[in-house]
This record gives sequence, C-alpha cells and structure tokens, in this order.
Amino acid sequence: MFHAVSSLVQSPRSSQDQNQNQNRPSGRRDAFFDNAKYLAIVLVALAHSWEPLKGDSRLLQAAYLVVYAFHMPAFIIVSGYFSRGFDASPSRVKRLVTGVVVPYVVFETGYSLFKRYGDHSPGQEISLLDPYYLTWFLIALFVWRLTTPLWKTLRHPLPVALGIAVLASVSPDIGDDLDLQRVLQFLPFFVLGLCLRAEHFRLVRRRSVRVAAVPVFVLALGFAWWAVPRMNAAWFYHRDSAQELGAPWWVGPVMQLALFGCSLVLTAGFLSWVPGRTLWFTSLGAGTLYGYLLHGFLLKGAEYRGWFDHPLLHRHVGEIAVSVLIAVAVTLLCTSPVRRVFRVVIEPRMEWAFRADPLRGARERGKASA
Repeated sequence: MFHAVSSLVQSPRSSQDQNQNQNRPSGRRDAFFDNAKYLAIVLVALAHSWEPLKGDSRLLQAAYLVVYAFHMPAFIIVSGYFSRGFDASPSRVKRLVTGVVVPYVVFETGYSLFKRYGDHSPGQEISLLDPYYLTWFLIALFVWRLTTPLWKTLRHPLPVALGIAVLASVSPDIGDDLDLQRVLQFLPFFVLGLCLRAEHFRLVRRRSVRVAAVPVFVLALGFAWWAVPRMNAAWFYHRDSAQELGAPWWVGPVMQLALFGCSLVLTAGFLSWVPGRTLWFTSLGAGTLYGYLLHGFLLKGAEYRGWFDHPLLHRHVGEIAVSVLIAVAVTLLCTSPVRRVFRVVIEPRMEWAFRADPLRGARERGKASA
C-alpha cells in the first residue's frame, strides 16, 4: 500500500511527472523511478492477495511481513521525493484536488457500495471521514502534500516528523477519522522523501549495496519466519496505537523507531535491485495509481464470492497461482487502454471547476524565454 509516489504515480501530465521532468534537463522520464513504481505496485497487490491465504502457511506469513515492512514506506518515500515542488500555488492545488481528492471521493464511495451490495452488507456506510480498504493512502497523500511547504521551512523536519509519529503511536484517542493514525505514523517516510536528492538514490544503486541486500533480505525473511507466531502483524499497518494493540504505551515508540529503521534498510535493498534502464514494464510506471485503485475490486470481488475459500488455493501451488494472476492483473490495470477508460475519475481535468490562473501565461512565457 511507494504512492504515495508522486501523486501516487500518475500519468505523464501529472504533477509528479512534471516535477520529475524538472529534475532531468532533457525532460525525459527517469526509467529508474518508473521501474520502481511499477515493481512497488506489484508488491502491494501481492501482499493484498496473500492476506486471505497466509493463515495456512508460515512461510507465506513471513513473506507477507517482509513485504509489508517496506513496500508502502518505499512508495511513500518516492512520493515525498516527487512532492518537493509542491508550493501551494493555484496550479499545484488544482492538481492536488483533481489527482487526489476527486479519486478519493469516487473510490471511497465505490468501494463502500461494492462492499454493501457485493458482500450483501446493507450496514456498510459511505463515509468520507472513515477511509475503507486502500483509499486511506489518498487521504494521507492529500494531508502530506498540503503540509509540504511547512516541512520545507523547518531546519530539522525528519526528527520532528518522527516525534509526531512516536506521539501518535501512544495516543489511542486520535480515533479513526481520516485514518489519522496511519497519516501520522507513516509521515516520517514522506518527509524523508522530501529531504532526499537524486544523489541519494544513486548511492543505494551501487553494486556493493545490491550485493549486501541479498543477505539482508534472507535474514529479514528468517527473522519474519521466527516472528510469525510471536508478533502482531498489525504493527506493520501503522493504523493503531500501542494501547489498542494490547501493549504497554512505551512499546509504541520502540516499535515505531525500530520499524522505521528496518523499513529504511529494506527499502534501500529494494531500490538497489530496481533496474535503471528502460524495460518492457517501464512505461507502466506512469499508471500505477490506476493499478493501485482498481486491483482492490478484483480481490474484494473474489473474497465476496468465496473464491479464496477453495482448498486448492491454500496449498503452495494455489498460492503461487494467485500471486501470478494478481501480478498479471495489476500489470494490465497500469496499461494505456485502462488509463484512457478510467482517466475521467482518476485524473479528471475539471477545467470547469476552477478559475483561470491570470499569471499562468506570464509564467509560461518566462519559462520559454529562459
């Protein structure tokens, strides 16, 4: 659940891509980041598909914990990196509304209705204050992006963000409105992305880091296998305080800082393996927001129909088959035909809803003359 990445990873006309192009003199997209976004969204979909299956396999539960330890942090870090140009100008705010707020309203309503009628749950409410399933990321991205100018003015933004996350982990009274626990506990990863520069990503792509990442992930998988019966996986979701998880209050700060460190190490390892050249899936990196928002309907539909209850799927061959199918499905959901169909609700232009920017022409002429 890396999106937050850019505006989660939007199409070529999104603000993410424009910021990215500003960092590249040639104006071309960076294949490394597109590859990272695509691979991250595949991991997100895989982890979601493992949720109804992992109870019967300790190894799958261990793999689930490892993936959950870094896939969203990585996505959020990249999102923060591409949010550095957000300055609360009218054009940026417009993109924030059309690329984040509108999709949130549409898909929050869509998933709630799908639950109500697809799962025969007439009590399922439609509430924009209580994000359902994967829509939490959009509301979190909205808050993070909106506060970007504040973080850019602070002298030490990352320690401040970590302090906020630590306080959230011991504050059960925050409640569930807007999934604020997740917004605050994942905040340090977004702020870290704001602080990063291109050279930092080049550092983790060195050969020595790629080699070191192999034993790191092996050890992580081994530790996760050991921790499966001993640790509550909910710690990785960052949606509850320590008290709500049945732990003493002081465990919250310890787990928050420990998971932050583990997530950074695993994220560095993941990024070190991301190819930097253009591959067959590179272009799909521009459509990961589509894959993220749409794949949930496939998984929830399968869950509501009871398909995950089939005994075959709870064997190793079934787990592998589900993993392959969801990887193929989310890949297709990132393609251009799907993006053309759903762009009206995921990246609407909505020119009719906004006033014309009187300074836009002057800025464009200034850029052309420069």
